[in-house]
Amino acid sequence: MSETSQETAQKTKPSTTSSTAQETKQVTASVLVIGDEILSGRTRDTNSGYIANYLTQIGVTLREIRVVADDEDEIVAAINALREKYDYLFTTGGIGPTHDDITADAVAKAFGVEISEDPRAIKLLLERIKPQDLNAARRRMARIPAGAELVDNPISKAPGFWIGNVIVMAGVPAIMQAMLDGVAPRLSRGAPMISTMLDTHGLPEGAYGEALGALAKKHASVAIGSYPRLQDGRFLNQIVLRCKDPAALAAAESEVATLLEETAQRHSL
Repeated sequence: MSETSQETAQKTKPSTTSSTAQETKQVTASVLVIGDEILSGRTRDTNSGYIANYLTQIGVTLREIRVVADDEDEIVAAINALREKYDYLFTTGGIGPTHDDITADAVAKAFGVEISEDPRAIKLLLERIKPQDLNAARRRMARIPAGAELVDNPISKAPGFWIGNVIVMAGVPAIMQAMLDGVAPRLSRGAPMISTMLDTHGLPEGAYGEALGALAKKHASVAIGSYPRLQDGRFLNQIVLRCKDPAALAAAESEVATLLEETAQRHSL
């Protein structure tokens, strides 16, 4: 069962070098958040937002986020669907010492492999836990599916693991973030997504919505979204443009900016 908190996703600092291959390549990913407490509303999930921000910066396109309960069949079904659909599947939660931490078992079942205590994981746990305190509950954290690589946990030593294209991480945000830092250098990457934002300066969405839709069709490679928010009793809108091609992004930004200027002039008459 995942243990998330209300930590705010922060910008991370992974880097990668550009290349012709990166400019054309798209690497996709999904996130599976596991835990009854997320679905009940008791615990707020911040991990998926952090992962989304992190992956965007390093050139991995996050395409889907799912949340499932602590139910083995549901977890297995989600794992098999997402790992087939995307290049990577990141899971968070469910690798702790309690009875409802069943992610490792579900991953083993999804891959059709055995699961058992891994001597490597036991060795790591003993770096933090005294041998006499390594009880049955704590030893559960050393159960790893056959053939999986361990994912380092520099904070509490209980490892995550990587099998196939599935990367299994803790639910505690600080630990998950450390694990993500550890696996990031090994991920395949495409061109990073870049974005820009234009403020509509009080223009209502209805004033530019139709024309903005036409520009979105014209610049199909650029994701263009209009995002209203309520502030001091007024709706304020921002238009966000996202693309991996700087030239395409600049062209779309120029036309959207012109649209907003012309719309503002008409509204001021």
